[in-house]
Formats: sequence, structure tokens, C-alpha cells
Amino acid sequence: MQFNVSKCKVMHVGQKNPRSLYTMRNNGLQIVEVEKYLGVKISSDLKCSQQCMYAYTKANRVICIVLLII
Repeated sequence: MQFNVSKCKVMHVGQKNPRSLYTMRNNGLQIVEVEKYLGVKISSDLKCSQQCMYAYTKANRVICIVLLII
């Protein structure tokens, strides 16, 4: 099975991580701070603030739609 290089990303977790640059097939991998995986946002500091803000925003959109229908 071959990896799709354009879909591969690197997330450096931890403060003592050396933040190395990684390559695959001579292409540099994108470095990200936050990534969505199975519907959950995971940040490099492993705090849930990004996920909470995402859930809050999504819930507010649903409430607005419901209020417009009523």
C-alpha cells in the first residue's frame, strides 16, 4: 500500500520535541498545529480548547437554524 504524500502531515507534540523536518519521497511533509481526526480536533499541546470552540460554534449554528424555522 502506498501513502498519499499530499495527505500526510506532521504534528510535533511536547515541548522537548526537536521539531525535525520530515520528508517522504523527497517531498517535505506539512507541519500542523491542529488536525481533525474522526471528527475530533487534536492540537499539538493536547488541550481541548480547539474542540470545545468547534462544538460551541456548531451548536450555535444549529440553534440559529431551529429559531429561524420556528
